[in-house]
Amino acid sequence: MSWKETCAMEQRLTFVKAVQEGEEFFAELCREYGISRKTGYKWRKRYESGGVTSLADQSRAPHQQARATSQQLTQAILGARSDHHRWGPGKLRAWLQRRQPDQAWPAISTFGEILKRAGLTAPRPKRLWVAPTPGTLQPADAANAVWCADFKGYFHCQDGSRCDPLTVTDAYSRYLLRCQAVDGLDEKYARALFVAAFREYGMPHTIRTDNGSPFASVALAGLSALSVWWIKLGIWPERIDPGKPQQNGRHERMHRTLRESTANPASKTLRRQQQSFDHFRQQYNHERPHAALEMKTPAEFYQPSCRSYPNRVSAPEYKPSLIVRRVGECGRIFWNGERIFITKTLGHEPIGLEPVADGIWKLWFANYPIGWIDERSMQATDLDNPPKTLKQKPSQKEKPNPDPAQPSTPATRNEKTD
Repeated sequence: MSWKETCAMEQRLTFVKAVQEGEEFFAELCREYGISRKTGYKWRKRYESGGVTSLADQSRAPHQQARATSQQLTQAILGARSDHHRWGPGKLRAWLQRRQPDQAWPAISTFGEILKRAGLTAPRPKRLWVAPTPGTLQPADAANAVWCADFKGYFHCQDGSRCDPLTVTDAYSRYLLRCQAVDGLDEKYARALFVAAFREYGMPHTIRTDNGSPFASVALAGLSALSVWWIKLGIWPERIDPGKPQQNGRHERMHRTLRESTANPASKTLRRQQQSFDHFRQQYNHERPHAALEMKTPAEFYQPSCRSYPNRVSAPEYKPSLIVRRVGECGRIFWNGERIFITKTLGHEPIGLEPVADGIWKLWFANYPIGWIDERSMQATDLDNPPKTLKQKPSQKEKPNPDPAQPSTPATRNEKTD
């Protein structure tokens, strides 16, 4: 026979019913249930006044907090927020202190809690961590050495249609290669735009972007489907540090000029907005003098790349010293009798494993380092998180070059705006 489980609520109810039946003395029932007579009287009184639900445990928190903010101060804080709806707790507190210096205002954290309870603040979305790009930013010392790409940021046309412009510039000449309103932020729309740019201007050695989609992901080494495609084409995907737009300052400065010239105000329709982009691109490249180019135009410095876009993208090849494994559709490789998860982004792609130390292997995709494998844990880690058994972390200052003709001099990760 199995044991019957009972909870405190059931025992209290059984006790109260036994008291109401009156077959035993009250003190004997209390001893039988292991409670004092004071507790027994309490549960009987609760049941008679509130029924079964009153037998549940009640909160022991005080009904009023001794140091709670008064209703008058709360209303003053909410009133100040209604007058200045874009101010945060710190600005509101300083503003109220100047107006009423004799009043003892609560701490900034209390201001924040009052605004939060009133539903006047929204939590900041959690930023997903993306692995940094190996190496340093490449110098833009020649045309097509570095292309910069980014989404300007969406806005709405006058008819309500959403406009998401994707822009591509040559970092050396500031030449605006593409400014196109795409249908979405997915990889397929961005790839179509880059295919058109590659066919017209050739391919660069490096493409510099931020850490957003579709340029990066939270997968191993921050790889996305778009960056994997670039690596297979021999293009080095380069991402700036999170929260450091100055590392792509030339492109960001162009965005400001683009917004002032084409989106202030926006056009009536998306089609007319694209026509405005095309007109701006022609004027920006061929007519507008550029201060960083000695008042010359970007077209005077830019020339197409000699690296043409191939008709067929081939799989990467590896040196004989590397062991090659193909990543499955599930994102795993078979290694030493076990399956190790790499990333689904590299599904059906071959990767190379380079021996570094005893039981430690460095992972490569083409000439791009993507991480480590430690046979002790049978797990893959990012490049900046080497196994603990590795005595010294390899230097990340130098990185393989997509093209031998491209200089490999390290560059600083900070570019001044023009």
